[in-house]
Amino acid sequence: MQDGFKPGAGTVVVTGAASGIGRAIARRLSLAGAPRTVLLDRDGAGAARAAEAIGPHARAMGVDVRDPAAIEAAVARIEEDGPISLWCSNAGVHRGQGLGEASDWDASLAVNLHAHLHAARAVLPRMVRRGTGHFVITASAAGLLADPRCAPYSVSKHAAVALAEWLAIAHGGDGVTIACLCPEGVRTAMTAADSAALGTEVLEPEAVADSLLEGLAEGRFLILPHSRTAEYERRRATDRGRWIAGMRRARQRAAGAAPLHAAG
Repeated sequence: MQDGFKPGAGTVVVTGAASGIGRAIARRLSLAGAPRTVLLDRDGAGAARAAEAIGPHARAMGVDVRDPAAIEAAVARIEEDGPISLWCSNAGVHRGQGLGEASDWDASLAVNLHAHLHAARAVLPRMVRRGTGHFVITASAAGLLADPRCAPYSVSKHAAVALAEWLAIAHGGDGVTIACLCPEGVRTAMTAADSAALGTEVLEPEAVADSLLEGLAEGRFLILPHSRTAEYERRRATDRGRWIAGMRRARQRAAGAAPLHAAG
């Protein structure tokens, strides 16, 4: 376990921060004492409104996380005012049903996986040179388990977890902490169609933000706002066939309902 994150030093950055979990994380970090909070979102106007609500020490940038050049430029601009101590790569999308269309896969992989990779390439070398920093990937419980109705979401979130694990292995001796946030249902626009229909406990974004700060303070890699997720993952690993059968039943119950696991 590496040293825990302390929000009183350096700049914190949150992507997908115009709404939902990202906005709640940015606000919670600011309340915890972050001296500078930068909210990134493709919706620059929404990010600006969220930053204004947080206070004068928060700023917004309209950035498309799918664009590696835009991410690199944003990192350079932000660090003109001081080093980034925490980067929360939080933006996420949910596209398609079943196997989805080619466009659903393109969008899901671009935001739910490649955006984290672009951020890691831009941010982590700077943190490694300084010998300190914290980098968070918001994946989903779907990345540990599954969303039984949406293959693009499930697969891209599994890939996000794998990327976070790889980064944690690669940077374990660099003084840089990697964390992976994996909530189940969260009350955001992504789950507006009623995740409760699937038997998923739906948390408020603020509760997820609280869990993140707690996990970062403790230096944890895997941060699970829903306590039962760890037990579900254990069951999956212990008896994969039984777990698949259970997820088939969940898929049948979920017909016409919202995503089983969602984040972003």
